[in-house]
Amino acid sequence: MHVALRKGWRSIAVVVATAVAGSASLAQQGHQTLAPHEMNYTDAPPAIVWSTPELPRGKIDFESAEERKLRIEVVANHLEQPWSIAFLPDGAMLITERAGRLRVVRKDRLDPEPVAGVPEVHTGGPRGLQGLMDVALHPRFTQNHWVYLAYHKPTSNGVGATTVMRATWNGSALVDGADIFESGAVDTEASRIAFDRRGMMYVSISAPGSPQVRRAQDANDYAGKIVRLRDDGTIPSDNPFVGRAGYKPGIFTMGHRNGHGLAANPETGEMWETEQGPSGGDEVNILRPGRNYGWPVVSFGRDYWGPKISRHPFRSGMEDPSVVWLPSIGLTGMTFYTGTRFPNWQRNLFVGGLREGGVPRTGQIQRIVFNESWQELRREPMLMELGQRIRDVREGPDGLLYVLTAEDDGALLRIEPR
Repeated sequence: MHVALRKGWRSIAVVVATAVAGSASLAQQGHQTLAPHEMNYTDAPPAIVWSTPELPRGKIDFESAEERKLRIEVVANHLEQPWSIAFLPDGAMLITERAGRLRVVRKDRLDPEPVAGVPEVHTGGPRGLQGLMDVALHPRFTQNHWVYLAYHKPTSNGVGATTVMRATWNGSALVDGADIFESGAVDTEASRIAFDRRGMMYVSISAPGSPQVRRAQDANDYAGKIVRLRDDGTIPSDNPFVGRAGYKPGIFTMGHRNGHGLAANPETGEMWETEQGPSGGDEVNILRPGRNYGWPVVSFGRDYWGPKISRHPFRSGMEDPSVVWLPSIGLTGMTFYTGTRFPNWQRNLFVGGLREGGVPRTGQIQRIVFNESWQELRREPMLMELGQRIRDVREGPDGLLYVLTAEDDGALLRIEPR
């Protein structure tokens, strides 16, 4: 089966200029918008119901603008809302399922039995975004065999709190697991884990919806923050708010809505984050210590019912995003491509998306091309013809791209040269 390529490059300069011009025009006309605290970010118009098509059997050929002869292969299916991938040195892959299971894929075969040693997980939440989230290996995994899980820990009042567990991989199970960081932030949503060059661990703790939307700006609450930790879960002494009254010491950055992706830029060493907006306003942010990224005070997005989140999409003292999406694609996981199997994709950023503009069957990955200063040049949507929501995209140690679909009957896909 041949899948036609969907093309459509959009420059952030055009997107931002259009949004700013529209905002200025409405302001001149005296247009009134709701203040962020007056909006309900949880409620949304009724979803468009359209069943997800089955993935085609066999390999799927497609092309992109700069790597032509490509193929998609379904490596494993029947995964329930898979969230994240970690690549083991022996070639196996660990995959989290949001329902609370850790799975292993060996030699392109999914083990029918879940991995033992996963903690009890609280699933559900206000928007169904609680459960077992990320899995990550320690940078020196070959020496210590440490595996990290981000998950929502059940609490006494029946909600979940973002927590990080560290365990040892014995070749078939997690052993000696212990929670090394408990945020205490309940009703929080998506979470990711990534390590930087120094071995510091970063954890995204997504903000909940209304009526708690302002928690992202509360410095004494981990909701809506990126946390920076040592590999044992303790707080580094050089974190930007250590010792500052009224601030949680683990905070590295604040003012985030929904951090669905974290990855270290392999060239600069900076940590990058993908962040979902509501209706529009998805962002890629470059994380810098102590900075405020604005949610919900500033945003390029709109409430699900139409009004702008903010009359002004930027503000002095708050960080501008590096890349913006209007409309939203439901931005999810990310990876920088550094391999040699796709030489024309080197230095490109790949991100996943659940749907474009709230329309079902428009899930995709997007390839973003940058100049030498990491300013966006163009972006290319791919895989939309599959009709699948995309949860994560990762470069494997073999230089190929691996993709997880965000479906109840989810799949692990591999992109390879034909």
